[in-house]
Amino acid sequence: MTTLILVRHGETDWNRDRRIQGATDIPLNDTGRAQVRAAAATLRDRLGGAAITLAASDLLRAQETAEIIGAELGAGAPRLYPGLRERMYGEAEGMLVSEFFTTYGESWSPDVPGAETPAALRTRAVAAVVQAVRDHRAATAPENAVLVAVAHGGLIREVIGHASGDTLPAPGERIPNGSLHEFLVERDALRLLAYDAIAA
Repeated sequence: MTTLILVRHGETDWNRDRRIQGATDIPLNDTGRAQVRAAAATLRDRLGGAAITLAASDLLRAQETAEIIGAELGAGAPRLYPGLRERMYGEAEGMLVSEFFTTYGESWSPDVPGAETPAALRTRAVAAVVQAVRDHRAATAPENAVLVAVAHGGLIREVIGHASGDTLPAPGERIPNGSLHEFLVERDALRLLAYDAIAA
């Protein structure tokens, strides 16, 4: 069994401005860096000195989040996984969320030119998480270390949905920047232990 903690990256300027990022590579801002340091302190308290390894999406905002956590907790550099990237939103990337809803309706599942479907995102997300856990086990066995993986709100939402049989997140909840979501992975099966969401 492996404990997996998924962390959403800290805030970027596009998060602050409510723009759709998707695969667009936007760095953290100072608020985001402070959020990540707070998340690292929470991890330190929660894990009580347990050994960790780090994984992350290869987008800058996730990579920097993992690097800050690693520096705060004395962990090594993160292993990077393109499969942990955020959902690709195609032509909608860069749009304000309000513009997106005006153009495509009040749903995150519309047919946007060039966008990845939620189903495709879930398949990719679960496969990337499982691969990261396998790599973590191979690198740390027989030690029972914790895997901390930094990813993105849309991807984390799909992993939570997969692990909970689509009972969570609840309608109207969103995944905040710097939030922590804990899973237990037995073989390749994910079980949700705790997640952090707020009202949209």
